[in-house]
Amino acid sequence: MIAPTDRTPLPREFFDRPVLEVAPDLIGRILLRTTPDGPIALRLTEVEAYDGPNDPGSHAYRGRTPRNDVMFGPPGHVYVYFTYGMWFCMNLVCGPEGRASAVLLRAGEVIEGAELARKRRLSARNDKELAKGPARLATALGVDRSLDGTDACTPGETPLRMLTGTRIPSDQVLNGPRTGVAGDGGVHPWRFWAANDPTVSPYRAHVPRRRSS
Repeated sequence: MIAPTDRTPLPREFFDRPVLEVAPDLIGRILLRTTPDGPIALRLTEVEAYDGPNDPGSHAYRGRTPRNDVMFGPPGHVYVYFTYGMWFCMNLVCGPEGRASAVLLRAGEVIEGAELARKRRLSARNDKELAKGPARLATALGVDRSLDGTDACTPGETPLRMLTGTRIPSDQVLNGPRTGVAGDGGVHPWRFWAANDPTVSPYRAHVPRRRSS
């Protein structure tokens, strides 16, 4: 269970900063997902930063589209996208409105509502795997495109809220290349994770997808 002191919502000002400041500062924070069946709380252990127009790996690198519109909106909102025709992934928008940057939530530890997460993640071999990877995280929390644009800084009963949690000391937050990012964007060491945490997903370099003949 989350301690009462950890339930203080993160203020919008937390996200109204450069994405490379926000991303490592999210390690140890709590994401609270409220569902009709009950709450699920997740302690973030792994994230990736995407820096909009400065980042070839970002969805916003080539400008604004209907898909990435939320990334250009106010900080502290949730950007959800659909990938590979089967998975959802969720991000938290950062920086000033109008300049698209966001943090991809890659992995975390389910600390409340694990029984609800298990029902969505039947293939997980244990609770450490419930949210070990961005698609698994979204699946465990029941996140899809209907939550795109949700304000994660609003107090009260909302579907998604970011709480203060317990920040991990900076010397225990590691960084390295982002997982599966190709081209010029693949060199940025903008993946951040909690050292020695079993819920962190394994690093995988980008592998080009083969086209069927």
